[in-house]
Amino acid sequence: MNKLPRGLSGRKVINVLQRAGFYVKRQKGSHVIMRRDLPFAQVTVPDHKSMDTGTLDVIL
Repeated sequence: MNKLPRGLSGRKVINVLQRAGFYVKRQKGSHVIMRRDLPFAQVTVPDHKSMDTGTLDVIL
């Protein structure tokens, strides 16, 4: 299994998800809810300076 990158910012993860077809549905505080319609998927991304690898694993 490949290792996940460390220290990615929430903003960088949001940009990658947007390139994969997700769009920002809404934001509450520092958490951005992103959605893709076909096939349906919804993800919550914390907009923090650094993201834990476990959080990134759940998002992926």
